[in-house]
Amino acid sequence: MSEAPAPLIERLPGDPAAAPDELLDRFLGWMLDHDLEPYPAQEEAFLELMAGHHVILGTPTGSGKSMVAVLLHFKALAEHARSFYTAPTKALVSEKFFWLCEQFDPRNVGMLTGDASINSDAPIICCTTEVLANMALRRGDDAEVPYVVLDEFHYYADRQRGAAWQIPLLALPHAVFLLMSATLGDTRKLADRLEARSGREVAQVFSEQRPVPLDFEYRETPLHETIETLLDQEKAPIYIVHFTQRECAEQAQALTSVRICGREQRRAIADALGDFRFDSAYGKELQRFLRGGIGIHHAGLLPRYRLLVERLSQQGLLRVICGTDTLGVGVNIPIRTVLFSGLSKFDGERVKILPVRDFRQIAGRAGRRGFDEQGSVVCQAPQHEIERRRAQQRAQNRGRRRAPGRPRRGSVVWDRDTFQKLIHRAAEPLESRFSINHGILVQVLQRDPSGDAASGYRGIAELIGHCHERPARKKGLLREAARVFRSLRRAGIVEIARDPETRRFLVSVSEDLQADFSLHHTLSLYLVDAIHALDQGEDDYALDVLSLVEAILEDPRPILFAQEGVRKRELLAVLKAEGVPYEERVRLLDEVTHPQPCADFIYATFNYFAEGHPWVREQNIRPKSVAREMYEAWSGFDDYVRSYKIARVEGRLLRYLADVYRTLVQNVPEFARTAELDDIIAYLRMTLEGVDSSLFEEWESLLEPRVERAAAPGEPPSTRVDLVRDERARQGRLRAELHRLVRLLARKEYQGAAESVHPESGWSADDFEVALAPFFAERRELLFNHEARLAEHTIVRADTPQRWRVTQILLDPAGERDWCIEAEVDLSRDPNPAGPLLRLARIGN
Repeated sequence: MSEAPAPLIERLPGDPAAAPDELLDRFLGWMLDHDLEPYPAQEEAFLELMAGHHVILGTPTGSGKSMVAVLLHFKALAEHARSFYTAPTKALVSEKFFWLCEQFDPRNVGMLTGDASINSDAPIICCTTEVLANMALRRGDDAEVPYVVLDEFHYYADRQRGAAWQIPLLALPHAVFLLMSATLGDTRKLADRLEARSGREVAQVFSEQRPVPLDFEYRETPLHETIETLLDQEKAPIYIVHFTQRECAEQAQALTSVRICGREQRRAIADALGDFRFDSAYGKELQRFLRGGIGIHHAGLLPRYRLLVERLSQQGLLRVICGTDTLGVGVNIPIRTVLFSGLSKFDGERVKILPVRDFRQIAGRAGRRGFDEQGSVVCQAPQHEIERRRAQQRAQNRGRRRAPGRPRRGSVVWDRDTFQKLIHRAAEPLESRFSINHGILVQVLQRDPSGDAASGYRGIAELIGHCHERPARKKGLLREAARVFRSLRRAGIVEIARDPETRRFLVSVSEDLQADFSLHHTLSLYLVDAIHALDQGEDDYALDVLSLVEAILEDPRPILFAQEGVRKRELLAVLKAEGVPYEERVRLLDEVTHPQPCADFIYATFNYFAEGHPWVREQNIRPKSVAREMYEAWSGFDDYVRSYKIARVEGRLLRYLADVYRTLVQNVPEFARTAELDDIIAYLRMTLEGVDSSLFEEWESLLEPRVERAAAPGEPPSTRVDLVRDERARQGRLRAELHRLVRLLARKEYQGAAESVHPESGWSADDFEVALAPFFAERRELLFNHEARLAEHTIVRADTPQRWRVTQILLDPAGERDWCIEAEVDLSRDPNPAGPLLRLARIGN
C-alpha cells in the first residue's frame, strides 16, 4: 500500500523570504501528490494572489475555491504572517478548522466563533465573519490581519448580516483579500471600491466550468415516490431540501417505512457509529434514522449530532439526508442529488419564491467530484398540483371529469416555469447593506488612541466615509451615528474628557465596563438603562437582570410554544375540574401565554426608554423565561427538554442558552454583577459545556500526545478565564458544580454524580450510593431547593494560591446540617481546566 501524501506544512520553505515562484511550485507539487490538477480559474487566482493582488473568485460549487484559500494560508505561513478564514456559519468554520489542522498541524490553526475560542494566537485563524468584523472595528489598521479569506461572500448583500462582510474591507486597508462565492453576480463596483480603499489591484476571476455537470428535472409524483425512483436510478446520496426543521424531522420519520439501504449498508453504519453516545432527548430517534441510512441536518440539532451526520455522509454511508437550506452555505456533505421539496420559503417577513442566488447555492452542491459524472437537481411540484394530476388521472380512468385541485389560501406557488427561470437567470447583483448600531460605535470607540487607526468619533466618521453606500445614504448614516453617540453618552457608556496638554477632547468607553463589553444586540442599550432601575438589595435582583437579558433576545419560538401549551393544558384541567362553562374556558385559555416574569416592569421601562430613543419603537421587547425557569428549578438540560417535549429542537435551546450566557458576560456592566448573578453565569456555562463539547474534544484528540492539555487555551462558550486570579469566577463555578452534585445526589442519580466530579477522585456510582445510604436511611430525603443553594452553605478555604478545600453543607427536611461534602480543587497545572474541578474527598458527618 502506498503511503499517504505528506501534509502541506512539510512543503514550507525554510526561508520566509522565499520567492513567490518557489512557493507556488511547492504548492502545485503538493497538489500533484494528491492527484489534483488545477483548473484554469484556479491557476489564474493562484498567480494573482502570489502577485499580491486582491482576488474576487466566482466559480461554481466544487470547482476548487477552497484550494485557492489554502494557497493563501500557505503563502502567509511561509512569510511568518497571520491569515484568517471566515465564513457565515459556525458549522462551516469548524469544518474548515479541522481540515486545516490536518494540513498545517493543529498547533498552527485556531478557531473563534463567538461560542468557542481555540488556540487563538495561532498563525491561521478560522472564525465567523462577525468575529473578524469586531476585531477590525476595535483595532482597525493596528490589527494584525495581513491576509483574509471571506468565504460565501454573497452574504455581503444579506439584509441582516451584510455589514459584517463589508467592515473588514473598510477597516483593514492593508490586508490582502480573497473573496469567494459561487453566486457573486456583477462585482465591478465592488472591485473599484476595494481598489480605491486599499490602493491594491483587484483581480476578478470568474468561470462557469463545473467539474461535475448538472441535469435538472421537475417531478409531479408524490415525494416518497420521487425518492424511491431516485434510489432505483442510483442517484443517491440524496439531500432533500426543506425550509423548516419540523419538515425535516417529519420527512425523516416518514422515510423509515421506505427501504433506504440494505443489510450490508446497515452493518457498515453500525460499525461507524460504534459507541457514539446518543444520550440526549432526541438521540434515540436520531439513532434510529441513522441506522436506517437516513440523516438529518439542521440548526436544531446539537452540534455533535450535526458533526456525526457530516462524518457519516462523507464516508458515503447515508443514502438520504433531510436538511434545511444550510446546505447552501458550504457544509461538506457530499451528495449526488439535490431534491427541492419546494421553491418558496419564509424570509423573516413573508413567504416568497427563492432568490436565484439561494437556489444556485443549494443546487450547486449536487455532484461529487471524483465520484459522479453527473449531478442531479430535482424539484417537486406543489402538493396541490400533484393531487390535481392524480385526480385527473383517476377521473380519466373512470371516464369522468374532475375539478382541478387548488393551492392553499395565502400560499406562494411555483411551477415548471418558475423552476426554469431559477435555473437560467443570473444571480441578483450584490448590494451594500452597511448600517450603524451601538455595537459598532462601542467597538470603534474602544480603539487605542495611540495607535495608527483613527480612534474616537473620527474613527466612526472615517468608517462611514469609506463604506459602499451612496453619498445620500452616507449622510443619513452620519446622522444615525450622532444620534447613537448621544444615547451612549446619556447611558454613561461613552465619556468625553479634555486632554490637559493638547486641549483636545478625547472620547472613550467608560473604564468601569469589562474589557469585552459589547452592545451588539439591537436593544443592548435599553438593557443597560433598565438595570439602573433595579435595586441590588432585592432578593430577586439577579433573576430580574436575567429576565431583562432574555427580553432583548430573539424568541426561541418552538420552546415558547411548548411552554404555552403546557400552561394551557394545566389550566384546562383545573377549569374542567371546577366545572367552568365551555365559552368561559375558551376565553381564559386564549389569554394564556408563555411565562413572562417582570413583564410590567419591562414594558414600562422600555416605553420610558423609547421616549428618549424613538428609533427603538420599531423593535419589539420580548419578555420570556427560559433560562430563568431552568435556573430557578436548577433544571438539567435533558430534564428541561423532556419536560416540554422539545427534543427535536434541543439544539435551538442550546443556542439560546449560549446567547443568554454571552449577553450576561458581555452586555451586563461590571457594576451590576452580584454573587447570585455570577452563580447564574456559572450555571449556564456548566450547562453548555456539559451538553456538547464535541469541538474541543476533537481538537484535543488531534493534538495528543504532542501537546499538553494546558496548551489548549480556550473553552466554550467565551474567552478563557484564569480561575486562580479571578476569585468571583472561581466561586461561581465551584458553587455551580457543587449544586449540580447535590441535585444529582438528592435524586439518587449516582452515575451522573460520578461523572460530575474530577476523574482523579476515583468515585464510582456504587461509592456514592454506599456513602449516602446512612443519610437516606436516617433522613429519607436530601433537600435541593433555594435554601440549599445559599452561599452560606458553601465554605472555601485556601491551602495555597492554587489549591483550595471546599465544604458543602447538606440539608434535610428536619433542618439538620451535620452532613457535608468535602472536596479539593487543584489549579496548579491549569488555571481553567475543562471538565469538573471538584476532587471529592468524602461525604459524611
